[in-house]
Amino acid sequence: MRSSPKRLPALPALLLGTALLASVLGVGTIASAVGDSGEVPAAAVARTGHVMAVSAQASGDDPDGDGYIPAVPQVTDVTPSTSTPPPRYFHEFQANCSVTHTAADDPIVHPGQPGKSHDHTFMGNTSTNANSTTASLYGGATTCKAPADASGYWMPSLYKGDRKILPVGPQTIYYKAGVTDYTSVRPFPKGLRFVVGDPMQSADQFRHHRGFVEGWECGDSYFNVDIPASCPNRADVQLNIRFQAPSCWDGKYLDTPDHKSHMAYPVVKPGTNDNMCPADHPVALPMIEFKMAFPVNGDMSQVRLASGRGYSFHYDFFNAWEERTLKAMVDHCIVGGLQCDARGYDQTHPEAGAALNADYRLP
Repeated sequence: MRSSPKRLPALPALLLGTALLASVLGVGTIASAVGDSGEVPAAAVARTGHVMAVSAQASGDDPDGDGYIPAVPQVTDVTPSTSTPPPRYFHEFQANCSVTHTAADDPIVHPGQPGKSHDHTFMGNTSTNANSTTASLYGGATTCKAPADASGYWMPSLYKGDRKILPVGPQTIYYKAGVTDYTSVRPFPKGLRFVVGDPMQSADQFRHHRGFVEGWECGDSYFNVDIPASCPNRADVQLNIRFQAPSCWDGKYLDTPDHKSHMAYPVVKPGTNDNMCPADHPVALPMIEFKMAFPVNGDMSQVRLASGRGYSFHYDFFNAWEERTLKAMVDHCIVGGLQCDARGYDQTHPEAGAALNADYRLP
């Protein structure tokens, strides 16, 4: 029987409230968009192409359309780890996944509504579309090196003028420890999904986002908040971006109406430099980091994202790993303090072996 989620306050039919929209769209955007009536103009909503949870929408995983998808079972017996294990510089593995297709779909933000979002570039599961559910993704075909990773990964498509620029070959998606106690990290629950970043954030919000790593890079140019106006016109130069996801889970929901509230970034343990999960999101999960490379250089003045300027970058993750394989990778590489490739092999610690065989499957 479905548990009763904590509901948001009753609000106008089209909105889940200014507070929720502010967290999704950015405080500055809401402050300028909301009129004296307290309503958000339709134009302010429509222009995003990726507004989160402005109306209820039933889907295969959320039949009542309230935006809450409870985890079964919920994880209620965890307190944030404050331990400091033996220091290991690395505790990570890679999911190397290639681009599968592009579409104006988003099964997290606009489930069951094909063509509703701005254009996205999808990686991993080959079937991801507006109607995707945990059941439809799980066990499906994938472009990730590990066949057990049928997860959906997507981001706004990149254009140069009207030409779509797609990443070539396997892209690097890191699974890391976001907390100091890397031994406390556990696998993602089946069906977990979330959005990282905000298509409506300002340049300043993007620069100071907890997920910001090095911004947009090309050649010797780093830490760019927006896409650089030019990059060296050389064969070895591509446009790159790295962005990290929150890695602390509330243990209760696989998704929430804003597609973010069930996740949180780690906090600093008082009196230390250690990172730990906050009390209301106590479960340490892998920290995903997108490291994307786009084959474009030279004059970049016409390069843009489907969601807008470079600082509108964000991405989505929908977990559909086969459980035993994901656990083997997490335990061997993250908990084990290794720097693994997509097989779970650390070339600097060959004595540790690999989590997967030569076919990237469990032995």
